[in-house]
Amino acid sequence: MAHADTLSLTVHPLGDTLGAEIRGLDLNEPLTDADARALQAAWSEHLVLRFRDQDNLSLAAQIAFSRHFGKLDKRPTVSAEMSAQHDALPPEITVISNIKVEGKPLGALGDAEAVWHSDMTYNEFPPKAACLHAREVPPQGGDTHFANLHAAYEELDAKVKERIATLRCVHDASRNSAGELRLGAREVTDPRQTVGAVHPLVMTHAVSGKRHLMLGRRRNAYIVGLPLDESEMLLDQLWQHATRPRFTWTQVWRRGDLVMWDNAATLHRRDAFDPTSRRLMYRTQIASA
Repeated sequence: MAHADTLSLTVHPLGDTLGAEIRGLDLNEPLTDADARALQAAWSEHLVLRFRDQDNLSLAAQIAFSRHFGKLDKRPTVSAEMSAQHDALPPEITVISNIKVEGKPLGALGDAEAVWHSDMTYNEFPPKAACLHAREVPPQGGDTHFANLHAAYEELDAKVKERIATLRCVHDASRNSAGELRLGAREVTDPRQTVGAVHPLVMTHAVSGKRHLMLGRRRNAYIVGLPLDESEMLLDQLWQHATRPRFTWTQVWRRGDLVMWDNAATLHRRDAFDPTSRRLMYRTQIASA
């Protein structure tokens, strides 16, 4: 076993503004103190970290690794809709999959496209981060794209920064990132009637201290106090800016990849894939505090 002060890992940047691959670690093994500190620093700088060739990563090891970065949330999925195999998993594990077992889903989100979003910002305290481990991946499709909300904020025009500095936005809770109406949710047709948490459009990151946009998801979002047409126009402008290619990086999944991302300072989306292909991912979610 490596000594607690010995650094085992190396950091290799991937995208122009975010994303780095971490090499030299087997995540089934406990982290040294030095590696844990180096990961925190790399994560703060690059926002998205990828660990390749973690094919044999156990659920217990994924949970233990994730706990280095904070308290873990329990999975939010409604178990009555899921298969018995899903319910038998540790409560810290959420399954992202299109696989069905005896007619019931093994996981959530299926095979459709998932639009740009940050996870669960319709809650007052959204999760801090997530770790997603690939057990099965389709031969093509299902790629995950990430956008850097620090960089996007920094490149905003000074007048836009001034305009949005004190504005707050309602984050719609009625639909998930695949566009599906949530169980028990009411259809929203007027964004001014949106139900969900209200967050500032500009936030200060709890760890880095950098300012970043807080967009959540576009559908049914509403900027409090503005006429609807003005809210729509401003949100469209911010979303178009934040998802420009120069702020993004794409994860093309391989079996055994584990990707962790900062949920506050990034957006992500997923490409659709062939529904006859199998995709199985296990996610741990790190709580806001």
